[in-house]
Amino acid sequence: MAYKEKANAIRYNNEFIKQAYDRINLTVPKGQKEVIQAAAEKRGESVNGFINRAISETIDRDAAQEANQEGA
Repeated sequence: MAYKEKANAIRYNNEFIKQAYDRINLTVPKGQKEVIQAAAEKRGESVNGFINRAISETIDRDAAQEANQEGA
């Protein structure tokens, strides 16, 4: 792929990401990044996928706990 074609592809991809996704800057304590990377790798996930899954599972679990408390 020629440089100009590659640059255009990168620009297109960045524009798509900008329109389709929100970005969050995540800061973790020193050494935690490697722990997260290893955990994601162990599950065959990207770090981004691992973090997104962890967030979704936590939100779902918290919502279920709240629903149980309200129904009790």
